[in-house]
Amino acid sequence: MGERPVELRALLDSVARQDGDPIETVVVGNGAPVGAVPAGVRTVELPENLGIPGGRNVGIEAFGEAGREVDVLLFLDDDGLLERTDTAELVRAAFAGDPALGIVGFRIADPETGLTQRRHVPRLRAADPLRSSRVTTFLGGANAVRTKVIADVGPLPGDFFYAHEETDLAWRALDAGWMIDYRADMVLLHPTMPPSRHAVYHRMVARNRVWLARRNLPAPLVPVYLGVWLLLTLVRRPSVPALKAWFGGFREGWATPCGPRRPMKWRTVWRLTRLGRPPVI
Repeated sequence: MGERPVELRALLDSVARQDGDPIETVVVGNGAPVGAVPAGVRTVELPENLGIPGGRNVGIEAFGEAGREVDVLLFLDDDGLLERTDTAELVRAAFAGDPALGIVGFRIADPETGLTQRRHVPRLRAADPLRSSRVTTFLGGANAVRTKVIADVGPLPGDFFYAHEETDLAWRALDAGWMIDYRADMVLLHPTMPPSRHAVYHRMVARNRVWLARRNLPAPLVPVYLGVWLLLTLVRRPSVPALKAWFGGFREGWATPCGPRRPMKWRTVWRLTRLGRPPVI
């Protein structure tokens, strides 16, 4: 968005310091000019903000159709920082050592405290963020995706704009037979911030939750999944304005097109359940 030039430069410097082969880097200006970047870094400036998944999809296509010019795509938020210089080598080793591995999610840690928020651990048993494991989704701001996954199941859902786009891709990847890992040793330093800082948060979280279910779940699970999340939202007792925005988004999710519907196989439902997160929560 062009709002954090100092942080962006620090991130790019941390990418350039990675051990092993140099990383080909593209910065996407999502409706904003990119500004000065180090030599060798490519840029794409979009005339309008396409949202998080839309901007990342443009970044994918910068490496050819479905990113085919590279083996792995690394997505990093512009205000993050790679803590270690061996992260890229860890990513390469992870994919080389496991042909079924399609996506790797990094651990996000606050640069001052070193702590990882519970919501940044993509599993229900999130008490120990230092434990790596197989998971059923990943964090969009710090991850690596094998380009064969994009070729197999398609890109991120651009219409989502913000929220749940990672889970949509994750479910499609799992349904195609790929696996997802959360790796605690791959760390992106990122300031602790509440997701509700985004003005569109409550509406889009609700709308995209409905779209996610309508696009990906077998019909009997759609009302179960959305009913559980409705109850969880009420239990968390959001403010009245937040609740109004949430219900507005929930209605919008039913009233607007969600994109192509490709319900996952029942064996994928069982697979998600065995991995600790059945697709009803």
